[in-house]
Amino acid sequence: MQQWRMSEALALLLDLLDLERIEVNTFRGRHPEEERQRTFGGQVAAQALMAAGRTVEVGSVHSLHSYFLRPGDPSYPILYEVDRIRDGRSFTTRRVVAIQHGRAIYNMQASFHTEEVSLEHQFVMPVVAGPETIRRLDERIQDEGGNIDEWFKRQHPIDQRFVGELPWSPNRSKEPHQKIWIKADGILPDDPLLHACVITYASDMSLFDSILAPHSIRWDNGSFMGASLDHCMWFHRVVHADQWLLYDTDSPIAHGGRGLARGFLWDQTGQLIISMVQEGLTRVVDQDKVKEKS
Repeated sequence: MQQWRMSEALALLLDLLDLERIEVNTFRGRHPEEERQRTFGGQVAAQALMAAGRTVEVGSVHSLHSYFLRPGDPSYPILYEVDRIRDGRSFTTRRVVAIQHGRAIYNMQASFHTEEVSLEHQFVMPVVAGPETIRRLDERIQDEGGNIDEWFKRQHPIDQRFVGELPWSPNRSKEPHQKIWIKADGILPDDPLLHACVITYASDMSLFDSILAPHSIRWDNGSFMGASLDHCMWFHRVVHADQWLLYDTDSPIAHGGRGLARGFLWDQTGQLIISMVQEGLTRVVDQDKVKEKS
């Protein structure tokens, strides 16, 4: 059996995605052994997509639409109940509800499609420095230090290479834009569903940052409450999560306690692979603390 080369953090993610089937349409997902107040949303979304995909025989995921309903409890397993809404000739649709303590914490509807040949066009990929010319995030954090959110200090299954200044840098432009090269931190098995799930996990790691970029906000000082509200993705082409992808994000608006972020994932040949949109809660808890940071 071939041994797949990967970081310890990536191996842990793959273990979390290996759901336990406890009934025909019911799966159980576990959590990493780490101290967190709530479950990372990307983990729940990735596990839900895996649950849906394991009930599909034909086609690959082309879209998912989801809502984060309640914070996940990282000390308790999550049940994923799959509803087989439709099995068509071209499209297959699944609904997944993630349940903890008898209540829904997350809801996803995913659609799977048998690829067809049809119209072709796409945006042009942004021109940026290549990933090989940019240092890993963990290396930059180690050298630059400073007051960094604990989330960034953790070992992650995704290798992240920020184009330009880091999100917390005082020298950042404060424009609602961000570009990052990302890929799984290792070589993955040749399983299209697994690659899609890994990228779903990764997509929730930094999309929210473009909403916060223009603002002097910190997650860990008690002045701000942020959370993903919904998350939508469209898979235009088969994604290879262990190859470099440019994650180009922006935020058109933040208003009324909610902010909107968009993201596009490009491969190194310039093909647009995935588009996504996320709305997040942007609740200011202590206005005075926010002003102090401005």
